[in-house]
Amino acid sequence: MMAERNFAYIYEDESYEGSESETDRGPEDNKPQEEEASYRIRVRHTQARSGSVMTIILVSALAALLLGTVIYSLDRRNTMYNRVSAKNHELSLVEAENVRLQSELESSVSAKNVEDYAENVLHMQKIDSSQIKYIKIQTGDVVDIPEQDKGIKAKVKSFFDDIVEYFKG
Repeated sequence: MMAERNFAYIYEDESYEGSESETDRGPEDNKPQEEEASYRIRVRHTQARSGSVMTIILVSALAALLLGTVIYSLDRRNTMYNRVSAKNHELSLVEAENVRLQSELESSVSAKNVEDYAENVLHMQKIDSSQIKYIKIQTGDVVDIPEQDKGIKAKVKSFFDDIVEYFKG
């Protein structure tokens, strides 16, 4: 591949203060130049280096890659923040529902609600004093059950147990 040539045009005005004087020029430039106009245009040939184009492309691709990475990471972060925010909102709704259900449960277990349920659903009635019957229990009536005689087998076993206890001390 052949390198392209670029041209740079420079406009020199000798009337400008910073321009070079005739003494600053080389000995070949000291010729009288009356026929030349006081203005000159010089053409300078410049060549683009082939490595510099590849470097620019490589740096541009790297910058685009870094920019894409940053944008992707910011997008992922925003997505996660949105998910966390949605879950926090859902949690607050569920906690509010829990409080409501707890208060409903407490109110349904109250004595008044139990009484209403018994009267309306189970068709129970409150007791009045005419329905109360008292029963007297006599404390002197105690039944004693006499001890029954043991059989011969139980008497022998008891005898040997008493002997063993006597020797053990």
